[in-house]
Amino acid sequence: MKKSILFLCTGNSCRSQMAEGWAKKLKGDIFEVFSAGIEKHGLNTNAVKVMAEAGADISQHTSKTVDELPIQAFDYVVTVCGHANEHCPYFPAKTKIIHQGFDDPPQLAKTAATEIEALAHYRRVRDEIRNFVETLESSLGI
Repeated sequence: MKKSILFLCTGNSCRSQMAEGWAKKLKGDIFEVFSAGIEKHGLNTNAVKVMAEAGADISQHTSKTVDELPIQAFDYVVTVCGHANEHCPYFPAKTKIIHQGFDDPPQLAKTAATEIEALAHYRRVRDEIRNFVETLESSLGI
């Protein structure tokens, strides 16, 4: 039976969506994968774009909160931003919660002079999230 994992972020628009996309693509045989936010901010189009470039389609994902997920008891919860880590909702004691923070591409892109420069932030974080997901079992201690 697959273990359930939730990637949690502030708005479920970028980092948690990328993590869900990579986990489904790379670890879908091991994990039942979900993502959600403390709030929902809508799916970030640049996240969709850079994930597609790398071969992971998240275009059909939707931004959602934990309350909207089909299950509420997860084996693992990974917070991917500091705000989500600080405001993580209550999960049952059996849930192992870990924090693995990543930079916020939309925030970094605000200071970019060009779209190419802005997308570079998204690509870097996308690749960092992929590297984390590739070693997910050891990060979770399983």
